[in-house]
Amino acid sequence: MKKLITLSMLLMATALFAQEEAEKKLSISGSIDAYYRTNFNAPNDLENWTAPGSSFANLPGFALGMANVIASYEGEKVGFVADLVFGPRGTDAVFASPMYSATGNIINQLYAYWNVSESVTLTMGNFNTFLGYEVISPTGNFNYSTSYLFSYGPFSHTGLKADFALGENTSLMLAVMNDTDLTEFNPTGDYAVGAQLGFYGQYLNVLIDPSFFEIDFTGGFDVSDSFFLGINGAYLSGEDDGPGFYGVALYPQLAASDSFTIGLRGEYFAEDKEFGAIGTGVEDSSVFAVTLTGSLAVENLTIKPELRLDSVSDDAFLDNDLMMQKSLASFVLAAIYSF
Repeated sequence: MKKLITLSMLLMATALFAQEEAEKKLSISGSIDAYYRTNFNAPNDLENWTAPGSSFANLPGFALGMANVIASYEGEKVGFVADLVFGPRGTDAVFASPMYSATGNIINQLYAYWNVSESVTLTMGNFNTFLGYEVISPTGNFNYSTSYLFSYGPFSHTGLKADFALGENTSLMLAVMNDTDLTEFNPTGDYAVGAQLGFYGQYLNVLIDPSFFEIDFTGGFDVSDSFFLGINGAYLSGEDDGPGFYGVALYPQLAASDSFTIGLRGEYFAEDKEFGAIGTGVEDSSVFAVTLTGSLAVENLTIKPELRLDSVSDDAFLDNDLMMQKSLASFVLAAIYSF
C-alpha cells in the first residue's frame, strides 16, 4: 500500500511538472495605450480636425489607441503567434479588412513557424512587414506618433517566408506573399516577393509588389552607452511610372537615467508626382517633420510627452481662422502599459 501511494504521488508530480512545462511555452502578452492630442496652431474640433498625414495618434482630445493581445506558443521545433488588436489604432493598422471574415479586422498577425534547423526557419500566415524602422505596436517604437515613411510603406503581409542565419551577425530572409496588406486571402491572383539582408544589426529590405517597388534601409548604432542613433531611408516607385515617394529619418536617443530617455525623430519625406500622403494636392510636395519625445518608465507603464512640428512645401493644414497653412504644431501625451 505504501509503495502504491508513493508511486501515485510520483505520477502526480510528473504530470504537474509536465503541465507546468507546457504552460511555460504558451504565453499571453500585449499592451494597451491611450493618449491626449492637441494642435497649437490649428482647430481641435472634429468638424475642422487637422492632423499630420502620418498614421495613428491623430484623433483630437483624449483618445484611445488600442488593446493588443498576443497569444504565442514556442515549441522546440514549431510554434505559432496569434496577435489580436482592438481599438482605433488596430482598425487603422488592419485597414484592408474585413475582406471575407467578419472578424478579419482584429487580426494583426496570425502565423505558424517551423524551425527546420538551427539556421533555417519557415513561417506561413499573416505577419507584420519586414520593411521600415517603426512598427504597429506603440511598445516597439520610441516616438508615439509615427513617421511618413512608416505610414506609407506596407503594414502587413500574408504568405510564406524563409529566414536563414548565415552567420553570427548575418541573416537572409526570402518571402512570397499576396499583394501588400491583403491579408485574409488573395483576391487578385498576383503575388509579391520580398527579401531582407541583415548584417550586424543593419538591414537592407526589398519588396517587389504587383503595384509598386520599394527598397528600404533600417539600422542603428550605439554611439555610446547612453546615446543611440537609429536610421531609416526608403524609396518607393509606383508601377507604370506611377506616383511614389522617398525619404530619410534619423532617431537620436539619449538615456538620461534608468527610467527616462529623450529622443528626436527628424524626417524628410518627398512625394514623386502626387502620391497623396502629405495632403497638399500638389505634385512633388515634401515635408520636414521633427518630433521630440520623452519616455518615462514606471514599472510596466510608459508615459510619453511629445511635441511635433510638420513643415510642408505647400499648404496642407487649416489654421485657427480656417485658412490654409504650411505648418502644424501639435502635442501628444501618451500612456502605454505592457504586459
